[in-house]
Amino acid sequence: MDSVLVAGIDCGTNSIRLKVARVDARGMREVVPRVLRVIRLGQDVDKTHRFADEALERAYAAAREFADILAQYEIDGLRFVATSATRDAENREEFESTMESILGVRPEVIPGTEEADLSFLGATSVIDRSAFEAPYVVVDLGGGSTELVLGGDGVDAPNTQVQAAFSMDIGSVRMTERHLKNDPPTAEQIASAIVDIDEHIDEAFRTVPAGKARTIIGVSGTVTTMTALAMGLTEYDHSAVDGQRIGFDEAFAVDDRFLAMTREERSRYKTIHPGRIDVVGGGALVWNRVLARIGQAAAEDHGTPIDSFIASEHGLLDGIVLDYGRRLLETR
Repeated sequence: MDSVLVAGIDCGTNSIRLKVARVDARGMREVVPRVLRVIRLGQDVDKTHRFADEALERAYAAAREFADILAQYEIDGLRFVATSATRDAENREEFESTMESILGVRPEVIPGTEEADLSFLGATSVIDRSAFEAPYVVVDLGGGSTELVLGGDGVDAPNTQVQAAFSMDIGSVRMTERHLKNDPPTAEQIASAIVDIDEHIDEAFRTVPAGKARTIIGVSGTVTTMTALAMGLTEYDHSAVDGQRIGFDEAFAVDDRFLAMTREERSRYKTIHPGRIDVVGGGALVWNRVLARIGQAAAEDHGTPIDSFIASEHGLLDGIVLDYGRRLLETR
């Protein structure tokens, strides 16, 4: 067979996504564009280390919806990947078994390093490499974890080879629940969160030499949402955001502004998905610190500061589908 029809599911701390695509030697072509549902599976997991009953019910409802969509296609395979919240939950067996009964496939709880590799594959598989200088550092900022991945030599194809990766236990949901408890958060809470974030970045930088990067690619809902706000969009537009370059100063200004808002004030912006209203400030704070630290590291490493990033709509889910499709083709 010269192509396969595959589906991928990415179940994170805040949202669950489905994508169906036809994969061949040239890449992949969407059949069902990304379907996203915000389920907040990671509700209180940072504190209790267990899935809340109501969070599980939201996840199961989304899975039943996905099953109805998949029933319309004769797919060659489905890969279901679960990430940060599921890695941390002591009662994940119930979640995995119920999801398998609904979808026919058991979720794979992948380690952060594999999540990072797949995010890098998804983000770099569609970029115009003539427009962006390698090496790239891909930042996948989720609800419970944030992956840093350095790769791409800029010389030999394929120049998407991962050189180093690390998964940090910081994200929009985790930082909001752990530190930003007031509405809006206090200066003390923000300062406490920054200390926490920087400690994780310090640890990540011991594995990932982020200063070697020449281009930053940001993926995930927090990054694309804040990019849309920086662009002044009044409603979210996937095509406008994808591939957009945003300067650090512009990003920092909009991130700080929305961090300081109340949830009621944020809810007036149609650009922000309703399921992100309460945690997007925490995500923006993580994003601010990651950008600032990578920019500083680049200036120290090779004397060429990075002062902008590229927003991408393509990340872990794309990597799951593309990688799985390629592996199926190899066995045919």
